[in-house]
Amino acid sequence: MNEALLRSLTPSMLGILVRRGADFAAAEDAVQDALVEAFRVRPAEQPRDPKAWLVTVAWRKFLDATRADTARRRREDRVEEEPLPGPAPAADDTLQLYFLCAHPSLTPSSAVALTLRAVGGLTTRQIAAAYLVPEPTMAQRISRAKRTVSDVRFDRPGDVSTVLRVLYLVFNEGYSGDVDLAAEAIRLTRQLAAAIDHPEVAGLLALMLLHHARRAARTAPDGSLVPLAEQDRGRWDTVSIAEGIGILQAALARDRLGEFQAQAAIAALHADARSTGETDWVQIVEWYDELARLTDSPVVRLNRAVAVGEADGPRAGLAALAAVDPALPRHTAVAAYLHERDGDLPRAARLYAEAAHQASNVAERDHLTREAARLNARLRR
Repeated sequence: MNEALLRSLTPSMLGILVRRGADFAAAEDAVQDALVEAFRVRPAEQPRDPKAWLVTVAWRKFLDATRADTARRRREDRVEEEPLPGPAPAADDTLQLYFLCAHPSLTPSSAVALTLRAVGGLTTRQIAAAYLVPEPTMAQRISRAKRTVSDVRFDRPGDVSTVLRVLYLVFNEGYSGDVDLAAEAIRLTRQLAAAIDHPEVAGLLALMLLHHARRAARTAPDGSLVPLAEQDRGRWDTVSIAEGIGILQAALARDRLGEFQAQAAIAALHADARSTGETDWVQIVEWYDELARLTDSPVVRLNRAVAVGEADGPRAGLAALAAVDPALPRHTAVAAYLHERDGDLPRAARLYAEAAHQASNVAERDHLTREAARLNARLRR
């Protein structure tokens, strides 16, 4: 079967799988897998009905993925919503799967993407959003990763840093509320920390605990987002905060700083403050400087601009923001916040409205829309 024929059959194959009961995203992944299989095995004789052959392969791929997803969800159902402090529970095979999918034959970014899709259960769209790339680009990356490992033996596990990256991104998706995977990510990171004496593993566990401790206060009863400055800090989980800070202090004492330890230090400073006004913003800026040095991440520079605005005033924050790519997600929202702090309400209201149109999820869009409406109401008085 030649490539042109395979590609021409894709739309009708998608339609058949959807009619059989597959959701579109799952059908799309199954068809991609079937195409990869067709390129890989290349039947000696052309199938009498190529479309039927591909649909059969795609349907089997869909059923395999559904069974794997069901098994993963059963594992997650055994985990309580709020992870308990203390030693990790008995290990299962999930963490080992993370290591196996982070195969040495893949680049770290491809290994992370493949693991998130195959084991973490995230959709291609969610993975693309985490990497700040278009969904088709991520779909191609995952397909290439699958082709790369299709003929290799999974007898050489990947490295710890790749697995940490996967766990971090899985936790972030769970923490966002789109997919409830935060507790599972903490459970697996506890297992990893119990098995590997590594300061960055401890740093990631501390970071997860400190963020998860604030989860109950991040949303209002109607599901709307509650900004950090407005959160009821009495609802924060002080047990998780204490555990996270203790783990972090032990990791920092080893003087092998990594990005997860630096992020956890920032989270600890937020958790330790009784209010936004009492937060040690100067020290947070210093930690962001360390984090930028370690990662050279545009997202870090964006968050640093907010911290600079709190430590040195909104105009200093806007100056720091000017060095960040305006195309970066949430750049417009940060600009709106800093301009409001600087007293330019008309510009802030316009930027909040623009940011709402750019928002990647409903909760964030609604929050930014309310911020724009709030300022516009003030301007009309």
